[in-house]
Amino acid sequence: MYSLLTVFITIFAFFLTMILIFLRPHNMNEAISASIGAILVFLSGSVSPGDLLDISSNVTGAAITIIATIIMAIVLESFGFFKWTAALMLKVSKGSGIRLYWYTLLLCFLMTLFFNNDGSILITTPILILILKNLGLNNRQKIPYLLSGALIATASSAPIGVSNIVNLIALKIIGMDLYLQTEMMFVPGVLGILFLSCLLYLVFKKDIPKTIRFHSYTIPLQKNHRFHPLQKNNENIFEQQKKLMIYMLIFVFLVRISLFVASFIGIPVSLVAVIGSFVLLIWRWIYLKVNPKDVARKVPWHILIFAFCMYVIIFGLHNIGLTEYLLVHLKPIVNDSLFHASITMGIITAVLSNIFNNHPALMVATLTLTKMGLDPLLVKTVYLSNIIGSDIGSLILPIGTLATLIWMHILKKNHIPISWKEYMKVTVIVIPLTMMFTLILLYLWLLLVFVS
Repeated sequence: MYSLLTVFITIFAFFLTMILIFLRPHNMNEAISASIGAILVFLSGSVSPGDLLDISSNVTGAAITIIATIIMAIVLESFGFFKWTAALMLKVSKGSGIRLYWYTLLLCFLMTLFFNNDGSILITTPILILILKNLGLNNRQKIPYLLSGALIATASSAPIGVSNIVNLIALKIIGMDLYLQTEMMFVPGVLGILFLSCLLYLVFKKDIPKTIRFHSYTIPLQKNHRFHPLQKNNENIFEQQKKLMIYMLIFVFLVRISLFVASFIGIPVSLVAVIGSFVLLIWRWIYLKVNPKDVARKVPWHILIFAFCMYVIIFGLHNIGLTEYLLVHLKPIVNDSLFHASITMGIITAVLSNIFNNHPALMVATLTLTKMGLDPLLVKTVYLSNIIGSDIGSLILPIGTLATLIWMHILKKNHIPISWKEYMKVTVIVIPLTMMFTLILLYLWLLLVFVS
């Protein structure tokens, strides 16, 4: 039994951390905010040194996998892959703003599947800003591309667990492999993203320009060369890069597939991810003569610290009885039926995510789930419902995910104002509908494939 002082300090540390993450005073990194909270929790005594070892075992593999994936993204950027992709988007859009809109959503979806949600935001948002500014669009015309892209990039971490660090940590806690999670979640998750895309298009249809003009637009594909979509003499440089880009895309795809194979046969997923990023680094060194040392400066190492410290804080809340409290009130509802379990836990996790951010919300929900003593199918169903609530339902408010916080920060730096009111005017319509649609699909899919 913990003292009242320990309980008070632990709860205070949690709220202090959330406030610092949301407000970002003096542009404070979220890892610093989480570190302050974690130190307070540890000093309070609600987390022991032994707990820190357990936390390390749960967090380290997931964090290494995400870091390795981001390294791959950095290497591809060195090859000009993302600028080439932007040029390709303009080329195939053929002057249609609507076609460019759908290619934007496809790009954001694929970047999250191939990398992760935070990496997708960091990659796609600057590219979209570059394209939209040079096309001469006003802010109202930019918002459909930027906001829809951000929502799709973040929500697309739901279909496969490897696209989100908090999903990977939760997988470790549940004891569920990546292959099974994808088998159960991919179909309802992808259909949910498609549903969200259609809703977003309906909301933004009147603001998407029917045609876009290329006359002032160029993209720097290589040093001393700029690609203009309408100039035929630029086709040679575009085609020269095409083969290399396809080779790299195939390699990244094979690495991604290898993660699922590794999970299925019991090889650490993090090991495969590290090997994949190492091979790409060597490839770049040989092809571009770029020393791998530059990656050390570009990798967001703070992700490791952030994930570890957030988990310390949540473990402290777990130890002082938060999960026990949730357990008492939620177990009767979850035990009632598979359908009630799916819908209820998805909604609860979404609400917690929008209030406290999806990292702590999913961790609390997952820790509570492990104490319920449910049958294996029900455990997996509730876990996947938590993922939908955490990855999709969390997007109603901009503070719901770290990815959307990063996105808002990038827009602010580039002087593209999108207020909370403008953001929520869209999300309060599309996100609850998408979350409920995906939760119901999950229930029907599991009933069809795994129960029958």
